[in-house]
Amino acid sequence: MIEQTRASTYTQNKSMKMNIKDGQHKPVTFPRKSIVKATVFIVVLFISAALLDFLGYLDFNAFAGLKLITKRKEPNPYGCDFVQNQSNQTPFSQNRNSRLNPIRSKPSTCPSYFRWIHEDLRPWKQTGITKGMIEEASRTAHFRLVVRNGKAYVKRYRKSIQTRDDFTLWGIVQLLRWYPGKLPDLELMFDADDRPVVRSADFIGQQKKPPPVFRYCSDDASLDIVFPDWSFWGWAEVNIKPWGESLEAIKEGNNMTQWKERVAYAYWRGNPHVDPGRGDLLKCNVSENEEWNTRLYIQDWDKESKEGYKNSNLENQCTHRYKIYIEGWAWSVSEKYIMACDSMTLYVKPRFYDFYIRGMMPLQHYWPIRDDSKCTSLKFAVHWGNTHVEKAREIGELGSRFIREEVNMKYVYDYMFHLLKEYATLLKFKPEIPLDAEEITPDSMGCPATERWRDFMAESMVLSPSEESPCEMLPPYDPLALKEVLEGKANLTRQVELWESKYFQDLTNKP
Repeated sequence: MIEQTRASTYTQNKSMKMNIKDGQHKPVTFPRKSIVKATVFIVVLFISAALLDFLGYLDFNAFAGLKLITKRKEPNPYGCDFVQNQSNQTPFSQNRNSRLNPIRSKPSTCPSYFRWIHEDLRPWKQTGITKGMIEEASRTAHFRLVVRNGKAYVKRYRKSIQTRDDFTLWGIVQLLRWYPGKLPDLELMFDADDRPVVRSADFIGQQKKPPPVFRYCSDDASLDIVFPDWSFWGWAEVNIKPWGESLEAIKEGNNMTQWKERVAYAYWRGNPHVDPGRGDLLKCNVSENEEWNTRLYIQDWDKESKEGYKNSNLENQCTHRYKIYIEGWAWSVSEKYIMACDSMTLYVKPRFYDFYIRGMMPLQHYWPIRDDSKCTSLKFAVHWGNTHVEKAREIGELGSRFIREEVNMKYVYDYMFHLLKEYATLLKFKPEIPLDAEEITPDSMGCPATERWRDFMAESMVLSPSEESPCEMLPPYDPLALKEVLEGKANLTRQVELWESKYFQDLTNKP
């Protein structure tokens, strides 16, 4: 067939030449410019088609008809593209990433409080963590978290107070975006209530091991595993912005009033009704009959909500030389905001601890206050500060620097990463995704959110992976070193109490 076609073509060409020679027929000719234009058109057409296909606008399966179709895109079941919308906010995104990605030549050494990760996981070091232990922890959990192949899945058991659970999960999703592919598979139970529930006394001398329960705080009589609280990504119910934004605002607030120009009294504003200890604190307020060197105010959150939170801006509360921290029903979220001010923190003896306070030292980062004699202890603390102005200012600045430099979001994510990584190494089973679990992503959480909840998720979202590795983890304390740390804190606290007792004894002995 091919040979026949070639022969036919040859015969036609030969006949054409003969006709031209005899002058009997003149063939149709095409100008050279027309040929060039046609060639250019065809080339442009194919390049355009290839480009359209690359961008998703051209269906090459229908290329014979050159049919244009709508851009191919998977439908978003959540009704929005939350990640893309935030990525388009370029100036804000650049500022946010510069705070998370400080320029360092090599990974830094983790802050000292990271060593407490080893202590929190010590109850399971010898035996590991079994599936049965995990199931036992579900009794009080608000949710089960499973991480598989860098993705997060959650099974919810009950709703937490406000949106604590949602913003905690949001923080974990951001961790996976900050260090993509670096976190091993794991499964855990999280209790988003205030007080710890795993009492160490219940497991002394027993074969049964304690259930591993994650929560925001613990105490010396409990084995709950401490994890950063939800407010690092924002507390929408009371209009407290994500920690990165709050920290910047408080830093600016510090510069508004120089330390020596601040009011020379101890300041506290909060809800006194959540715990008897706070109610007791109000007895130390200034009155006609007594001056305890304090200025204490009740925070009415319902009133603040109606008035637009104009009196609760954290950056406007760094106007006193001394600020009081006292626990509520358990540890208080207010701790980091109070200590971020350059004011000397008067730290009422706590029962509970969060993940970073164990790295702070009395007389270096804060001033310890008795919990059983608050009024006299506060009065002496302010007197001492006003007579040792430079030293009091130094304590305030060191405490504030600790918060800014060692509890910034970079280290919050590093703490989460190392805690979860160390925890995952203890698992004696392969984590599986429960059938009734849901995958959580920025879109699945951000798209349904509204108002401040949506705004805070947008402000706290990680837009690109970290440019450096997590900080280098410190080894566990050896028993002697840990004993020295604990005794050092206790001795410094006793030293303050001795100064206080002597001060009031001298006042009593004055003629």
